[in-house]
Amino acid sequence: MIRRSAWKYGMLFPFLLVLFALNSNAGEKQGSLNKIHKTKKITVITRNNAHCYYTYREEPMGFEYNLAKAFADYLGVDLTIETFPWADMIKALNKGKGDFIAASTTITPSRKRMVDFSDEYLSIQQRVIVHEDNHTIKNLADLNGKIIHVRKATSYEERLSELQRKGLDLTVKLHDDVPTEELIRQVADKEIEVTVADSIIAELNRRYYPNIKIGIPIDEPQSLGWAVRKKDKALLSAINTFFGKIKTDGTFDDIYRDYYANVQIFDRFDLKKFHQRINTRLPKYETIIKKAAKQYGFDWRLMAAIIYQESHFNPRAKSHRGVRGLMQLTKPTAQEMGVTNRLDPEQSVMGGVRYLRKLYQRYDEAQGFDRTLITLASYNVGPRHIASAQRIAREKRLDPHKWSSLEQTLPLLCYEKYIKASKHGYCRGSEPVRYVNRILAYFDILRRQAV
Repeated sequence: MIRRSAWKYGMLFPFLLVLFALNSNAGEKQGSLNKIHKTKKITVITRNNAHCYYTYREEPMGFEYNLAKAFADYLGVDLTIETFPWADMIKALNKGKGDFIAASTTITPSRKRMVDFSDEYLSIQQRVIVHEDNHTIKNLADLNGKIIHVRKATSYEERLSELQRKGLDLTVKLHDDVPTEELIRQVADKEIEVTVADSIIAELNRRYYPNIKIGIPIDEPQSLGWAVRKKDKALLSAINTFFGKIKTDGTFDDIYRDYYANVQIFDRFDLKKFHQRINTRLPKYETIIKKAAKQYGFDWRLMAAIIYQESHFNPRAKSHRGVRGLMQLTKPTAQEMGVTNRLDPEQSVMGGVRYLRKLYQRYDEAQGFDRTLITLASYNVGPRHIASAQRIAREKRLDPHKWSSLEQTLPLLCYEKYIKASKHGYCRGSEPVRYVNRILAYFDILRRQAV
């Protein structure tokens, strides 16, 4: 009897082991997301740099951070940040030090063997970066004999190694965890000749270093994705669903615009002048700008960006429309704000920022930075034309309190169809859109310096 029972349970034991393994595997697939919901916390692994995650005025920022924060909010949990050197992020993920990687990571075959990737959320292309004076690289063959500096363990290294195997006689100089932005700076300062960067990083950094040149592509377009541990299917599915949602409802576009608005539009001469005048002209008025910004509750760097757009930090600036001074005030606005001398720097700045605050209070139905952007456009073109653009937005079933809507409707105010329906007549509506975008570019440069 004992022998029969032993045989019976002996035969049953392997079956129980298989069942346990299947259950464990199912638990593993669901475990990460279950744990996230249970602890009400999700941990993102990322990089501490200008396009992933950084702090500005004690506030966390960065394109990847904002996406990750939106994902945490979507799940209804808190977000925790863990930063690691580039080469250690996948290792850290697989050791359980975070739940997913959000670090502008290119999806490559070698990485797919170690982690699972989400659907693409951005497309990029690797580009050669040289100084604007360098005219030697016009095709891949021109890389022969060049020393190309890149960070170790990147998709750049993988692609350059592939080009070497295909016969290009180039030298790859690898750097341990040196940010791509730093290598771009070294190109700008002629410390090194060539580096490689993803197109979006290159275009963004061209604002900060306008004497670089974005050269030839060295590969086909590639995809960026978030990474999770192998077989973490529930979390991966949640990420993909999230990306689908935010690309449909406009959230992704809003976050993208905050960091990469019109990076493709580039005026090298204008940005070089701006960088020069930050050093030569801005210091004369910095104290006044900070005082006004603090008094009326704005970021002083945004105010400086507006002043540069208005007058290039020239207190005697005068336009053909009769506006004058640092903040280019009209006579009626100056009188309304108590400014007796528009050419006096302090009066102009205090009066202009006071008027901005008045406009800002007008747009209290707009949320977050949308409110600021609509205020800037209103400063440029006047609240009446903003009201016309908002009316058109309502007709088109767009949110009239989002800047992305007014970007579409303001340019329509120069067409006869919309002029007739407007109480306030013709408006060259593309002008305030350009105005806001230029201010955002200047603000980004000043904010970057603070970081």
